[in-house]
Amino acid sequence: MSLHIVCPHCHATNRVPTERLGASPQCGACHQALFIAQPIELTESHFNRHIAYNDIPVLVDFWAPWCGPCRMMAPALTKAAEILEPKVRLVKVNTEEEQGLAVRYNIRSIPTLALFKGGQEMARQSGAMSEQDLVRWTQTNNNDTYQ
Repeated sequence: MSLHIVCPHCHATNRVPTERLGASPQCGACHQALFIAQPIELTESHFNRHIAYNDIPVLVDFWAPWCGPCRMMAPALTKAAEILEPKVRLVKVNTEEEQGLAVRYNIRSIPTLALFKGGQEMARQSGAMSEQDLVRWTQTNNNDTYQ
């Protein structure tokens, strides 16, 4: 079986056999790593592609640069990406720069985490979390990925 994985660099959609997910697959278009063990910054122009075309779940951190708890949670999000990839893609959306996405997803407080799968929001949580809490929350709200 193969999964569609959107490249964090050029945003091309790649087909990757499931057994190769953990083998450092590279993008067929730009030849860079498909998994970089860190959250990727998304703009509105690429957000829909990552949410709709990734066959793996996408954990979105809606944040802003002026938000103290958001900045404090950033290292935990990076460590969580190291643990959760390649089963989950972690992304960040700056709500100051991407106000359209903040309005579209009704983001009322930050940081807010939203877990998407197949283009649909599966779970949402507001407030800063530790690395362990991020991993646990993601796994709890996405049981089928960890079977």
